[in-house]
Amino acid sequence: MRIPVNLASEPFQQVRPLLAATAALGVVLSASLAFLLYLTVQERGRAAETRRELAALQQEIASLGREQARLQELLRRPENAAVLDQAAFLNSLLYRKAISWTRIFGDLEGVMPHNVRLISIRPQVDSQSEIFLDMVVASQAQPPVIEMLQRMENSPLFGSVEVHSWTPPSQEQPLYRYRVSVNYNRRL
Repeated sequence: MRIPVNLASEPFQQVRPLLAATAALGVVLSASLAFLLYLTVQERGRAAETRRELAALQQEIASLGREQARLQELLRRPENAAVLDQAAFLNSLLYRKAISWTRIFGDLEGVMPHNVRLISIRPQVDSQSEIFLDMVVASQAQPPVIEMLQRMENSPLFGSVEVHSWTPPSQEQPLYRYRVSVNYNRRL
């Protein structure tokens, strides 16, 4: 019969795999730390470059702002008022000229029923370059005009529709006439 006798004060334990795993983990963590330090230094360099570019752009914006203020001061002088008024007038003419009649009529054709007539149309452009159409439409009955107004409101090309007035048929005019204004969502 064998009796195991251990005379050591602490029993033998196999810690070599634990030490090897700890050493491997230490190497991986050290490599990760080195990589993160490298990325931090590289990012710091990019941030410095971005700050320099931002400062250059801010200087350019400031110089353009000074130039714009100088030019506006020049235009505000009394001797240049006539030129400024003429430029504003010409700009408004150019905005009106930029309206495509072909596109307007093509878009209206898509929302107008066949039995509604377009009597007159007057586009207007506001300061934000938005187009408003002031129209007079006519029909022998009211339902086709109401259908047209509903189609306009549901169309992505037209905005809210406002009916300013309407007149019933008379001896001289056998049609219902509606004066309508609508936002036209085509940009110049």
